Amino acid sequence: MTVCLNELSLPDVKRRLNSASGLRLQMGPFTTSVQTPLANVASSVHQLYAGYPLVADEVFTDFSVSIRRPASLRRYWNPQVTFGLDGQEPFNPLPGDQGFPLLEWGLNWCVYGMCHQYLILHAAVLERGGRALILPAPSGSGKSTLCAALLFHGWRLLSDELTLICPRTGQLVPNPRPVSLKNESIRVISELAPAVHFGSRIEETTKGVVAHFAAPDNALALVHQRAQPGWVVMPKYRAGSPTLLQPMEKARALIHLAENAFNYDIYGREGFDMLGRLVDNSACFSFEYSNLPEAIKTFNDLADAAQGPAPGGGANA
Repeated sequence: MTVCLNELSLPDVKRRLNSASGLRLQMGPFTTSVQTPLANVASSVHQLYAGYPLVADEVFTDFSVSIRRPASLRRYWNPQVTFGLDGQEPFNPLPGDQGFPLLEWGLNWCVYGMCHQYLILHAAVLERGGRALILPAPSGSGKSTLCAALLFHGWRLLSDELTLICPRTGQLVPNPRPVSLKNESIRVISELAPAVHFGSRIEETTKGVVAHFAAPDNALALVHQRAQPGWVVMPKYRAGSPTLLQPMEKARALIHLAENAFNYDIYGREGFDMLGRLVDNSACFSFEYSNLPEAIKTFNDLADAAQGPAPGGGANA
C-alpha cells in the first residue's frame, strides 16, 4: 500500500530528514533521498511535497541530496546554506533563509545534468485531452506565470520547468514538483487563484522574491500518464501587448527547441531527429500577451479546437 508524506506528522518528517538514510520520496520518475537538519526546510518539504509517495530505505535512489549549514563559523553569524549531492557541494553557499529554493534549484540541476535517459528541454509542459503544451522560454518570458494560470484552468501540470522527452516513444514524461513563481507573478497568481497556498516567501534571492506552491492533486494522481506532443508555443509577456497567437514555421520552432535543450549535444543526430518528430507532431506558435484571462481563453480555445483523443493516447511513465 502506498503511503504518502501527508500521512506523517511534521515531527516525523523532521526526524526522517535528519536521519542517516534521509526522507525518501518518489518524485515523478525519480526516487530522491533528502537530508536536512533545518526546521524551515523541513516545514516547506512537509507542506509542498505532502502528496508524494514515501519510498522504503532499501529502494535504490536516483539522487541523495542535502541542505545544510556550511561547516564554518558563519553557521553562527550570518548563516548560509549549501546543497549537497552524494557528499559533494557543487554550488556556492546561499543566504541561510534560501534553503528550500536551493533544494528545488539543486533537484532541477540533478535532473538536467544527469538524467540523459530523456532529452530535456528548459520548458514548462502541461496536458489537456492527452496532448502536451510545451512552453520553452528563458526566465522573464512569463512562462511560469502562464503555466501556473493554465493549471488552475483545466490543464494538468507535467512540469513548470523541465520537459522530459522519451527517446523511444517521443512522449512527454510527467515530473510534477512544486511550482516556483517570482516577484509580481506571486501576486498575479494569488489573485487569479485565491485558494492557492504558497510556502514561505523568500526575499532577495538571485531571482528576486521567490515562492512555491504544491503541484495540484491531479498532477500527482496521473503522474504515470504520459502525453503526446500537441503544441509548441514560444510565450512572451510584454506589458500592454494585445493577446497574439501566431503560427510559427516548424524549422524556426525546431531551432528554438534545440536552443532550450539541456542535453541536445549528448544525443547528437538522434536529438535532432527527436526534436524534428516532436515539431512535426505539434502545432507551433509564438504567443505574446499581457492579459492573463485572455491568455487562458486562447489556450483553452486551442485545446477545444483540437478535440478527440490524442494520437497514440497516454502511457505509463
